[in-house]
Amino acid sequence: MASDTIAAQNGSPNGAHPPAEPPRHDVKVITALRRFAMSITIFNILGYTWLGFEQPYLWPFIALATGYTTEIVLEVIGARAEQRTVRFRGNGFKGLMEFLFPAHITSLAMNMLIYVNDRVWVMIFGVMVAVGAKWILRAPVRGRLRHFMNPSNFGITMILLLFPWASIAPPYHFTEHIDGPLDWLLPLGIIMAGTMINAKLTGRMYLIMAWVGGFFLQSIVRGVILDTNILGGWSTMTGVAFVLFTNYMITDPGTSPSKPAAQVAFGGGVALTYGVLTGMSIPYGIFFATAIVCLVRGCFHWSLHFIERNKAVQEKAALEAAKAALAQPGKEVAPV
Repeated sequence: MASDTIAAQNGSPNGAHPPAEPPRHDVKVITALRRFAMSITIFNILGYTWLGFEQPYLWPFIALATGYTTEIVLEVIGARAEQRTVRFRGNGFKGLMEFLFPAHITSLAMNMLIYVNDRVWVMIFGVMVAVGAKWILRAPVRGRLRHFMNPSNFGITMILLLFPWASIAPPYHFTEHIDGPLDWLLPLGIIMAGTMINAKLTGRMYLIMAWVGGFFLQSIVRGVILDTNILGGWSTMTGVAFVLFTNYMITDPGTSPSKPAAQVAFGGGVALTYGVLTGMSIPYGIFFATAIVCLVRGCFHWSLHFIERNKAVQEKAALEAAKAALAQPGKEVAPV
């Protein structure tokens, strides 16, 4: 049975089907995505039945249908263009479910975090942009083209830029119907669950520490330079929205670096950019800052790609020149 599964994943030996790419994620990342998907699903259920989510009850299902459809259609188109097997084939319903984990997380996050009044088509547009960006905004990373824009953050950013009347979900959206000790226990529970996932599975604790530490410091700097309320800046860190962003958005394993030093640069860069944008009185800076840093990271990887390609071209030209010189007797060859 195992050999049949492997054969199905890698294509038939007679070449009837193009070979599939290697799995998109390793086992730990798939487990992390599964737990992220479970967490955001449970949080949405609690949000609509208890916490105070204000979007219509039907919208999460519309968001999921949009995200699933967009992901599957673009995967089929991409597989045909790249002459490979679609990634969700070969492992039955489990393979399809694992393939759709990112779209599931993105779709529910988009509906949960954006507020577009009663204009559902704007939410649908945001979900399509968020999922579709993974197929357009790509950069070469370790020999493979990978998306570099945080999907849900990019979808929210585009809605905020293109529809100025739209906004993010208000802070009370997450805690409207709870009070007393639950006001503290809810964010504490999110922190504990998110920390376990990021510490054991995604390995993004350096990023979280750099982001939280950088956010703490930028509030002080803004207070000193711009005479803003430092405690007010710190109070933002106690909200459920900040906790969700810290544990479930900025740590996206597909669009954040894995090496500790790069994680510190990424998390600190988002905090620094947020401080600059907020100091310029630009609202929703937390989403714009993440999009800007993701864009810088994507451009960095493209720069490395072109540098390495030019270096390879130069080395190849030098080698061919040396071979040509060796083919002519009586000529000395300069060392390459």
